[in-house]
Amino acid sequence: MNPVYILTLSCPDRLGLVHAVSGFLLERGGNIEEAAQYNDHDTGLFFMRVQFSCPALSYAELQAQLKPFAEGLQMNCQLHEATQLMPTVIMVSKEGHCLNDLLFRCKIGLLPLDVRAIVSNHREFYQLAASYNIPFHHIPVTAATKAQAEAKQFEIIQAEGAELVVLARYMQVLSDDLCRKLSGKAINIHHSFLPSFKGAKPYYQAHDRGVKLIGATAHYVTADLDEGPIIEQDVARVDHSKTVEDLTAIGRDTESQVLARAVKWHSERRVLVNGHKTVIFK
Repeated sequence: MNPVYILTLSCPDRLGLVHAVSGFLLERGGNIEEAAQYNDHDTGLFFMRVQFSCPALSYAELQAQLKPFAEGLQMNCQLHEATQLMPTVIMVSKEGHCLNDLLFRCKIGLLPLDVRAIVSNHREFYQLAASYNIPFHHIPVTAATKAQAEAKQFEIIQAEGAELVVLARYMQVLSDDLCRKLSGKAINIHHSFLPSFKGAKPYYQAHDRGVKLIGATAHYVTADLDEGPIIEQDVARVDHSKTVEDLTAIGRDTESQVLARAVKWHSERRVLVNGHKTVIFK
């Protein structure tokens, strides 16, 4: 079977970019299987994702020839093998609905992830990790030990070669330093009541206020708390008949689905960061 690659790129917009990319691939015997592009008229940037086969050249050869081509067009580009599972570390606290959902989706082949470790500040899910034969790292976090704990976390992320870190209801605020180290490769999920109903028990607060929509947001982690580029959101309608337990269950389902979609698109190289926003080639 011919090797399949994914090329993602962004650069200043100009005439002939699609022609230039397709021509580059054609000259090397590449066959485009899927392509999508976006011209952002507000920023003057061009974004593109191309999936292609190229039997004549190896990954290393393509990478080497791509470099001068990209430099000539001021392109920020990345080349990946399409069949390679994305090395991933998942972080979790005491709520395991998103973790459980991600692990099961991986097991049945719905997510192209290689989950190499689970990191938690609690012990609740070590048995779940063991059932999937995934190493579990319990790293308690307190105000006094936060710096040391994050150093251990980052050491694990590096040791596992993780290209993606998923905060699957990890209920600790990451430091600015760790956010910078994980820039563009850490995805968080939270309820979409923010900035309302901050703090503990948001669904109790929402129930008390009689909300009509339950929502969830998945976004990239940045030093600005819960304000990173948004990847996916969704909502579910509720009414006065729903109890706090109902709202919580609906919220957990919504969070799991939103996070799974965001992780899938990221792992398939479909998400490109565009300043404070994202471009998603679904």
